[in-house]
Amino acid sequence: MPAPLVITCGDPSGIGPELILKAWATRCETQIAPFAVIADPELLASRARLVGIDVALGIGIGDAATFAAALPVIPLANNFVDCPGSPARENAAGVMEAIERAVELVSNGDARGMITAPISKKPLYEAGFRFPGHTEYLGHLSTARYGRPVQPVMMLAGPDLRAVPVTIHIPLADVSAALTRELIVTTCRIVAADLASRFGIARPRLAVTGLNPHAGEGGAMGREEIETIGPAIEDLNEEGIDAFGPLPADTMFHARARQSYDAAICMYHDQALIPAKALAFDETVNVTLGLPFVRTSPDHGTAFDIAAKGVARPDSLIAAIRMADRMSRLA
Repeated sequence: MPAPLVITCGDPSGIGPELILKAWATRCETQIAPFAVIADPELLASRARLVGIDVALGIGIGDAATFAAALPVIPLANNFVDCPGSPARENAAGVMEAIERAVELVSNGDARGMITAPISKKPLYEAGFRFPGHTEYLGHLSTARYGRPVQPVMMLAGPDLRAVPVTIHIPLADVSAALTRELIVTTCRIVAADLASRFGIARPRLAVTGLNPHAGEGGAMGREEIETIGPAIEDLNEEGIDAFGPLPADTMFHARARQSYDAAICMYHDQALIPAKALAFDETVNVTLGLPFVRTSPDHGTAFDIAAKGVARPDSLIAAIRMADRMSRLA
């Protein structure tokens, strides 16, 4: 029997705990793979009472039989302050511990993939967290654990679109300087390799956007396409990777265009995430490529405004569980 998946509960003041409880509560209907959650059991029990979910909690990673009867919980050493809707710096240690424990479990083979509920960066920054986000922190933890450089790549994957931002959590004003030929080539290599090994696409087709309107209009609206993006595509083609472009981003995401590629390689965060979320907000999954293990996440944030009100929908989390299950079986 395969090892279970493991989920971190994210920021406990957000909707993460509620989504996990709802995903477990619908396990018979959705037939999702067994998972364990890394969390504070007392907070989970309290949140279940608040949103009216009848749940039994089992301690430990559990197995399929345990999952059928109770939600397996791996307790944290750092307990949470229970304050739904109000992010607390006091919870930062537990949030980071949960991520570290999940990486440990998947690295040791005790779990076959990890799913992360959304985190809030502000309380983490206040507690000394020095990474732009989840993706970069996972890259750091993987590099330290495996003893070799790991470059994580974010991909938003939905039913009709896979989109990858080359630059992620940086200001828009800094994107042009951050874009390099080497970064684009490295990102595309990782995407092509993981689409083949974890998604079963033998020869992935990568459509590469331009940075500027109309892909630079032949240099009239910017030269990044001529000096950086175009040469990177040439390098990729020489390596045997099917990459093409640079293409105007405003004509890349309609239904007919999407049929021509397996992933859109975008130059900055919103260029990738806006079409992905607009097409399928509740079904799109954040996948981290380039890691030595499987990691997925819902494509939404902590939603503090609706935390513990019983209205949060677990659709994206369930989609993330399903995708982690499929990817870990192929990996």
